[in-house]
This record gives sequence, C-alpha cells and structure tokens, in this order.
Amino acid sequence: MGLIAPPLSLYVHMPWCVKKCPYCDFNSHGLRDAPPPYADYIDALLADLDADRVDFGAALAGRPIVSVFFGGGTPSLFAPELVERFLDGARARLPFADDAEITLETNPGTVEHGRFDGYLAAGVNRLSFGIQSFDDDKLRRLGRIHSAAEAAAAVKSAQDAGYANINLDLMYALPQQTLDGALADVARAVALSPTHLSHYQLTLEPNTAFAANPPPLPDDDHAWAMQEACEVALADAGYGQYEISAYARPGRRCTHNLNYWQFGDYLGIGAGAHGKVSDVATGKVQRRWKARLPRTYLEASGGPGRIGGGGAVDPAELPFEYMLNALRLIDGVPMGDFAARTGLAPARIDAAVADARRRGWLVDDASRLQATAQGQRFLNDVIGLFLD
Repeated sequence: MGLIAPPLSLYVHMPWCVKKCPYCDFNSHGLRDAPPPYADYIDALLADLDADRVDFGAALAGRPIVSVFFGGGTPSLFAPELVERFLDGARARLPFADDAEITLETNPGTVEHGRFDGYLAAGVNRLSFGIQSFDDDKLRRLGRIHSAAEAAAAVKSAQDAGYANINLDLMYALPQQTLDGALADVARAVALSPTHLSHYQLTLEPNTAFAANPPPLPDDDHAWAMQEACEVALADAGYGQYEISAYARPGRRCTHNLNYWQFGDYLGIGAGAHGKVSDVATGKVQRRWKARLPRTYLEASGGPGRIGGGGAVDPAELPFEYMLNALRLIDGVPMGDFAARTGLAPARIDAAVADARRRGWLVDDASRLQATAQGQRFLNDVIGLFLD
C-alpha cells in the first residue's frame, strides 16, 4: 500500500493577543500602542493561501477542506467582518466540505458583548474558550486578563447567540493547586454544558517567563492524581475521553484536532503557522512553516519571504512523527493507517511495536496501534521507541 491522501484541514494563525501569558510558548505577540494592521493581515492570509495552492499544486486537487481552525494569539481580536472576509475568500479558492467544522479561539477578556452572533453569521460554527481556570487567584498567577465570572458570562453569551458547539480549555497542576481545586475547576466547567473540554497539564516550556522564574507547581504524583480524578469526574458528567487531553459529548469530537492526531493533512497559513501536505504522486510527506514575525510575514504578502522553512520529511523520521500523534488517541488507530498515512511498509515498525507490547505499553492486538493505560502514562517513552 502506498501513500493515500488523508483529509485536508486549514489552520489560520492570528498572532496578536492583549498580553503574553507567562506560560505561553506559542507564536503570540502582545498588543502595543498602535493597533495591529488587522485588515492588511487578512489580505496577507489570502495571498499566502494563493501561493500555497500554487506551490502544492496537484497534491491539493479535488480535496475539500474538512475543518478550519483560527488559532493564536487571540483570533477574536479580529472583527467578525474580517473573519467573514477571510472565509469567503478561502471558499472561493478551495472547496469546503458541506459539514466543515470552523473553529475560532477566543478569550473571555477580549470579546465585546454581542460579537458572537457576528462570528456565527460569518460562518464560524464552533468556539474554543481559553478559560484555563475558574479560580481568580489561579487566573492571576497565570497572567490571564479575565475573571472566573467573566469567563462564565462569555460562555453563556455565546450560547445565547446560538452557539451549540463550544470547547473550554482548562489547565491543571497550576501553581499551588490542590486536588480539590482541580476538581472544582472541572465542576464549574461542566456546569456551563460545553460540548467539548480540553484538559491539560501546565508545563514549563523553554523560553517562557515561567521557565525563567518557575512558580511552585504540584509534583508529578500530585499532578497524576489530579489527572486521574478529573478523568473520572468528566466521564461521570458524560464526557468521553478520546485523546489524552480531549473530552467530548457524543458526536462532538473535534474534527480539526482529530485530523492532526490521525496524521491528516493541513495547510498552515499565517505568521509562524505549520502545515503538512501528502503528495501521492511523489509519495512524499511535505512540511512547511511560515515566518514567525508578523512584520516579516506581512511584508512578504504571499511572496517567498513568507516561508520560514520546510521540505519533504525524511522517511526515517515518519514513524516517530506518526506515533507522536496517533498514540495520543485513547482508542488508537487501525494498523493499516500507518502505511496509508506515511507510505511506509508496516515492517518498518515491527520491531518497535513488538518491543512496546513486551513492555506492556501497547495493546496486544495485531489490527490496532493503541497505547495501554500504562503506555498512556509513559507515552514519551513509548514514542521514543520509534526514533530511528
């Protein structure tokens, strides 16, 4: 079996935020005195999309966009009419699936009241709120610009505007957080009846303010206890865990993130955006990323200077890249997907799979690649077996 073209998504990076959070290692840039050139950035996004269509050519032919994700930064700093202008332009350039999932990330402290109906009219059918915690003390420690009350009010406002598909981002193992505190955050989130919850551990990432001046965080054992207890609480509330940090009501799994985890394709446009495209004709998996600085990206406006780097992924690296995504899924993936998504023979991973099964890290099922409960806890070690 050779390389088979997987579903295709579109990631759109909006790089500005009101204030850089001390734990954030994303390509985000706090607002300065002058407002960012929002309209010019939309023009640059569409020019970037035009150029990528030309560069990737036949590899994109006939493939509909199954999902769009506006990430950041804080995409809700962009007015609804600008988001609509981008989506109209994207639809004019690429086919969209009839049921395409279109997500906009938003922070409670950056959305003006009454804007949600504008985003809905623009074509955004899913919102993702960066809540992180419902404890005001923890929010201050995280450098967030909203309060717990403002977070709850923003979610309710979106629901009143007609949004039926909403994700809430929550963190655990926060500075000096207790198990009861982590569970209280989950309870407050569940009370708002979102369709999806992302629940992930705060980690100290390089080149962040927290890495330079680490806050007092719970140790690994306490963090693991929080994760396990919150998993149970979310399951009891009707949220099925389908990925290490993702929980959803039935039928509400995130199409966009599932495509990442299943090693699908995605065009990445915007400052610092990453993309991956499978070229069936050449049998190669291509990666591309864009210039990180918004000024550099804007000045290039669809020209070669917008590209930060990229090229074909070395076949020796594909097993590791594939497992880095696929093994995050609780149910794993069919064994046949490895060959379809990488173009490599299954024999390339036979030894590593056998080793992982001997260690009790992968389920002993020849038809699936699936981490055991122990494998999920030590996932970095499992994935490391697939390094060539």
